[in-house]
Amino acid sequence: MAKFRQDRSVAAPWVYGPALDLIVGCGAWSAPLLALAYFSMASSTRAWSIAFYALALLFNYPHYMATIYRAYHRSEDFHKYRIFTVHLTALMVATLLLSHYWYRMLPWIFTIYLTWSPWHYSGQNYGLFMMFARRAGADPGKAERRALYGVFIVSYLILFLGFHTGPSTDALFISLGIPAMVSRWEQIVLFVLFIVLTVFGFSGLSRATGWRKLTPAVTLFSSQCLWFLVPAAISLIKGLDIPQSRYSSGVMAVMHSAQYLWITSYYARREATAEKGRDWRPFAYFAVLVIGGIALFVPGPWLASRIFHRDFTSSFLIFTALVNIHHFILDGAIWKLRDGRIAALLLNSRERMADAAAEAGTGLAAAWRWMTGSTPRAHSLRVSAAVLLLVWGTLDQARHYLALHSDDLNDLQHAAALDSFDSGVQLRLAENEMAAGQAHEAEASWRKAMQVNPVDPAPRSELLRFLIDQNRFDEALALTETSLKSSPRDPNLLVDHGFLLLRVGHLAEGVASWEKAIAVDPQQIPVYLYLAGELDHEGKSAAAAAYYKAFLEKISHAPAEKPADQTVDQATDKTADKTEKSKVKRPAPDQLIAIVLRMADCQQRASQTAQAVKSYELAQTLASRTKLPRLESVAAVDEASLQAKAGRLGQALTLYQRALLLDGATADREAGAEDWFSYGRFLDDAGFPARLAYACLVKSEGLMQSVPGGKPPATLLSEKARLEKKIANQAVAVRQDPTRALEEALALRE
Repeated sequence: MAKFRQDRSVAAPWVYGPALDLIVGCGAWSAPLLALAYFSMASSTRAWSIAFYALALLFNYPHYMATIYRAYHRSEDFHKYRIFTVHLTALMVATLLLSHYWYRMLPWIFTIYLTWSPWHYSGQNYGLFMMFARRAGADPGKAERRALYGVFIVSYLILFLGFHTGPSTDALFISLGIPAMVSRWEQIVLFVLFIVLTVFGFSGLSRATGWRKLTPAVTLFSSQCLWFLVPAAISLIKGLDIPQSRYSSGVMAVMHSAQYLWITSYYARREATAEKGRDWRPFAYFAVLVIGGIALFVPGPWLASRIFHRDFTSSFLIFTALVNIHHFILDGAIWKLRDGRIAALLLNSRERMADAAAEAGTGLAAAWRWMTGSTPRAHSLRVSAAVLLLVWGTLDQARHYLALHSDDLNDLQHAAALDSFDSGVQLRLAENEMAAGQAHEAEASWRKAMQVNPVDPAPRSELLRFLIDQNRFDEALALTETSLKSSPRDPNLLVDHGFLLLRVGHLAEGVASWEKAIAVDPQQIPVYLYLAGELDHEGKSAAAAAYYKAFLEKISHAPAEKPADQTVDQATDKTADKTEKSKVKRPAPDQLIAIVLRMADCQQRASQTAQAVKSYELAQTLASRTKLPRLESVAAVDEASLQAKAGRLGQALTLYQRALLLDGATADREAGAEDWFSYGRFLDDAGFPARLAYACLVKSEGLMQSVPGGKPPATLLSEKARLEKKIANQAVAVRQDPTRALEEALALRE
């Protein structure tokens, strides 16, 4: 901390002095720190995580305690803000207790916290901006003040739109889902408004004071732009997502906290020296903030995880979100430049700073006076509490350090020994135990993780996969049934449950579970294919065709790339234990065409002739575009058979002939043999000359015999023998040279 100077030695507009004010107070260190974090975190994630966790003890936690200290340490302030210091605090405590029993509150609480954080940062930046402007001698009018305030509001709104555009990629953040196109144009409009308000607001300030005196205010303004506008602009131009957690953790949170401590320490110093008989003790002040910050964040999650047997990580997130929300509200109430006392201390004015404290005789105030008093017992209590909290904070740092060593079994075991109610540690511990061949211990760790955080799907999924690999299907099914009681609308869990039900022969229940999964989440795209395959297998052609169609409609919007694990065979795989949600890529062309053909076959069996014809035509079109003549031939033959049954002989002829030409182009003898056989039977059934039908069967037999290991099927031989009798003497000539007859067959028209 910089050496504190007497008020009379500090020249306006500086608070502590140019260097400290510009670097910390105005955020001049933002660019180098953000660049350092960006370029080094990718290669040193673990080191940065440990560093930020340690910095939280020195900056983040104390900055929350600074607000508590400001609101609670004087009876006047405590009673002045009673609605916040008492009633709001009681509400937060009640919410904290409730959220430990109802985990589904956590995403809502965390979303409020993450959305509010940048607004809180902007509010602090604006307050300091106006403080520096007024210390420089500016007295902006109402219009200029509104314009300058609008600049900070607009910069936040631009970021807000980035946060809430499209679906959330974070399980703890609930996005408003603003359409990307709408958000993009709204951000562009706000950027324009930002420029207009900036020009108007700064023009008034510069005329009043000149630009030189506005150096700290301009630096603060540039920090606001760097924190909010630059990331939003990059996101807008490059299409990159802005992680919401960036504004509540990491280097930006550290900079905000350091800025907060910088100004609150100045206020506390001036407040102390302004009151008769009180000396400013900076080390005592910061010791109170550090120890108080530890008290706010460290003991709570540890105790809650043990008392309630809840997940330590979730408990820590609940405490973090609620302490922050309490801080945001309380901070907004107690720091206002229009408050005469605050203005006198921060603006370095000569107004009389009267102490209007009226010591109230409440029990809380009396207890606080005793604890802060000079009696030996109070002193011993303070020292003991401080030592306990410092040891606790050190222990928490050690646990965090050990928990980060996800590749070290011993360190993870030590971390679990310090706190066994941490589902993240238990999950990583199980992974390492499995790698070490300790399957029994890994299963116990997964079950422990599920016990402390029943709504987290990760340990359940790992345990489920383990049980299936061990062929413990009954236990796996029981696990999904138990989990569905706490998470009845978890689509992935419903999918797993469906697979296991089918595995043990409960077909109807398995299909019902899958149907519920897509009712809960229509973006469970592979499930449509699973349902279609199962219903097709059960002979429910109409229902299967509907799900095939739904799958194709969903997949039409997916990227046209081949996924790693997605194959057509998944539709009939009853032992699969996972499905990828919403990020499924479009199947490869051959797989996609096969699905279309399955749909067409189902439609044909369900007597949906018109729909089946369209599906076969779609398959042919796709095969033609993707250069897959074999599949194009299959689709053409299937449609030809359908057209023949419908009595449309001309269309059937054209399709059969097209398929045979494709077979010839690919030199696929086996496929050609099948198609010549189908064409021959069609010609015979349709009443065309028997000689031509016989030639087709001869061709089919020859192709089949030319395939290594090929053997003509009995049906072909029996049909061929029947036609030989029918055409009598012509059969010998056709067998000796079927070419002419085949050419005639390919040239037939209705």
